[in-house]
Amino acid sequence: MLTQYIQAAMRHGNYELMANGRFFARIPECPCLWAEGPTLEECREELQSTLEDWIMIKLRHGDRFDVIDGVDINPQPDYDEAD
Repeated sequence: MLTQYIQAAMRHGNYELMANGRFFARIPECPCLWAEGPTLEECREELQSTLEDWIMIKLRHGDRFDVIDGVDINPQPDYDEAD
């Protein structure tokens, strides 16, 4: 499920060439997540690495995630069938 979420999020990546010749990327569904690199490929790789770290930090803090392309990695509540 985590791999599917990363793949879905990466498909939403926005990339732009900055005035200094480097590439900048972000994923709109992942607030405050961005990356940059000297080439488009290095920027993409950095974005994925940063996304993986971002997910781990949010999980550690119990934060919720946007559902991306139907992929939901939010912890589901445990319901006791007797309740």
